[in-house]
Amino acid sequence: MRAIEYHAPSSINEALTFLDDNARIIAGGTDIIPQLNAGVWSIDKVVDIKTVAEANVLEFSKEKGLSLGAAVPCHLIYNDKRVREHYKGLIDSASMIGGIQIQGRASIGGNLCNAVPSADSIPALIALEAICVIAGNDGSRRVPVEEFCTGPRKNVLGPDELLVSLDMPCPKPNSGGRYIRFIPRNEMDIAVAGVGVQVVLSDSRDTIISARIALSAVGPTPLLVDTAGAALEGVDVSENSIDKAALLAKDAATPISDMRGTVEHRKQLVYVLTKRALRDAIKRAKGESLDV
Repeated sequence: MRAIEYHAPSSINEALTFLDDNARIIAGGTDIIPQLNAGVWSIDKVVDIKTVAEANVLEFSKEKGLSLGAAVPCHLIYNDKRVREHYKGLIDSASMIGGIQIQGRASIGGNLCNAVPSADSIPALIALEAICVIAGNDGSRRVPVEEFCTGPRKNVLGPDELLVSLDMPCPKPNSGGRYIRFIPRNEMDIAVAGVGVQVVLSDSRDTIISARIALSAVGPTPLLVDTAGAALEGVDVSENSIDKAALLAKDAATPISDMRGTVEHRKQLVYVLTKRALRDAIKRAKGESLDV
């Protein structure tokens, strides 16, 4: 059995003093602890940021938007009235990461840093234009969330850096978001394909002003499909425009075949899920409730 040091710093600066190539961050532990037990990582220490105030911030204003600490557990997110009102796509994601017990610890920040292609939080974050706030020994930096993951279980963080929080602008009026995934069965809680979208409608709610569409589990990293979003800008809300965007999303997907699905199946899922997600997001932008 390998001995591993456990550190629970009280500040970001203290946390940074423990970071090096042989350390891993715990923002909840629901991913890293099973990985350590399975031998995925060979490290000397873990640094728990649940004890760091900056990593547990959950603040919202219409002027600044949402600041979500990297260690905030999912249950606090979906039980927050302000988040439920303005960031429904994020609520979709937070409420399906593991079960109720897992959601008491698991964090959106940890799900992002784990950087698996099938992560449920990342498409919603991309659709919401989230910015990663990163601290390191050389200072802080900000990275768009769509640039954060660089490969399966790989991200832009250096060995002496950690994700502090995620900043998201307040959605514009007449906005709606949605995250949907397909899983092969309830016992296998891993997406075969997932789609997150965010749309903004005109005041008359019959024209799409802008849209962002992001995919998971169909490439080495979650993917922002700029072409699909651009195809919806300035067009009427219609099944034809939704179908065109879904086809572009399908074309952008680069999945592999594995035990959960074939390339063909996953690409078709992207097409179907994108259509469903866009329909639901448009309903939400119109102020309608979903039967979910």
